[in-house]
Amino acid sequence: MKFVAAVVQDSPVVFDLDATIDKVEKITNEAKKKNAELIVFPEAFVSAYPKGLDFGARIGMRSDEGRVMYSKYYNSAIDFESKQFKKLCNIAKKYKILTSIGVIEKDNGTLYCTALIISKDGALLGKHRKIMPTAMERLIWGFGDGSTLPVIDTSIGKIGSVICWENYMPLMRMAMYSKGIQLYCAPTADDRDTWISSMIHTALEGRCFVFSSCQYLLRADCPEYYNAIQGNKNSTLIMKGGSCIIDPLGNILAGPLRDKTGILTANIDLNEIIKGKYDFDVKGHYSRPDIFELNVNEKENKPTVYKK
Repeated sequence: MKFVAAVVQDSPVVFDLDATIDKVEKITNEAKKKNAELIVFPEAFVSAYPKGLDFGARIGMRSDEGRVMYSKYYNSAIDFESKQFKKLCNIAKKYKILTSIGVIEKDNGTLYCTALIISKDGALLGKHRKIMPTAMERLIWGFGDGSTLPVIDTSIGKIGSVICWENYMPLMRMAMYSKGIQLYCAPTADDRDTWISSMIHTALEGRCFVFSSCQYLLRADCPEYYNAIQGNKNSTLIMKGGSCIIDPLGNILAGPLRDKTGILTANIDLNEIIKGKYDFDVKGHYSRPDIFELNVNEKENKPTVYKK
């Protein structure tokens, strides 16, 4: 199987759900013009990774201003029963492109950092809620559980998502490899130069194609009330990108792209995965199940269970 894949490096219209989805369509159209059959967007693209904000939180304290900021963030998140969600799915259908996109999902009063996989027909194939928000992300995002760890078999390969620093969790990676992942999407907000080494390692370890998508975000992309610690000049850089596409032997096919927006593309040939597994298959001939065993709990955990 051969096809063209696209990785997006751009920013949302921060805290503006409708305008961000319009931008998703514009970018998807551009990727389709490059003959892409797969498009991968960054973490929390709909409609913000709120880098630099503290939401007024201190140990034992929350400010009124922080609560107002959270409400703005919450109101720009996406409800899966909404018209905006349907429009997002219809974009994939309109351009006939398999879509991996990071969203902020709202469910009751809680937000989740979620990655969606949407088919070329506009169907939601699966979602992954970030199981381990990092540091202050835990103030604003809930924790996913094992029920949203899908690897989905599509017409162009088996696809799944591991979000940002989840990629530093060896057992998380092994769970995905064990499901036969071929198209490993790694949406992130980590724009450090060191991130690329982790993506190369993941591609080599899993013998899979890795698509890492990060935002390029300026203060000018954010609303006036966005009081980021980085500064208030429109030219202030909040995220510098670093998106890339890596093949199963760790070769960089595209990127890393830094300090600008863009759409990276690469020709993908799934046969390269088989070539790579000739000498290393982490869930096959290079495993030692007689010594090591990974148990994965895929049960959905609910706070209230009613028994009759």
